[in-house]
Amino acid sequence: MKVYGFGDVTASFSHPKVGSKSSTGAGVGSIGVSMAGDKTAHDVGADGEVMVSKLAGKNGAITIAIQQTSELHKWLLKWYNYVESAGPLSEFANMTITIASKNLGDETVCTGVSPQKIADRSYQAQGQHVTWNLMAAEITEK
Repeated sequence: MKVYGFGDVTASFSHPKVGSKSSTGAGVGSIGVSMAGDKTAHDVGADGEVMVSKLAGKNGAITIAIQQTSELHKWLLKWYNYVESAGPLSEFANMTITIASKNLGDETVCTGVSPQKIADRSYQAQGQHVTWNLMAAEITEK
């Protein structure tokens, strides 16, 4: 029997100039990965004949909700500031994210990762989560 536990999930972030950061749930609320487009489309002719089209594209989005005080948030801010201001254009989409669950035996690898925008911030009496929206040129599932 396979049992899922978020503490079993490891997310690793790597950029050649900014370095690496791994998280095993510390300060992380959730991680979501979604493909940008469909993989297939159907066109139905007047006679009912169906034409199936296989669609290309492996790009998508990663959404990471983390505590605003987390080390991962600090690292993502450092990465964002580097690729947005200091780094050369060739470094903008040069991050790789690997999300793995040892117990389930699955792994998601996102390459060509760039920021969709900086995480929104909220200042209140109680600490909050911030959500990072990232885009990936290629997402593969193993």
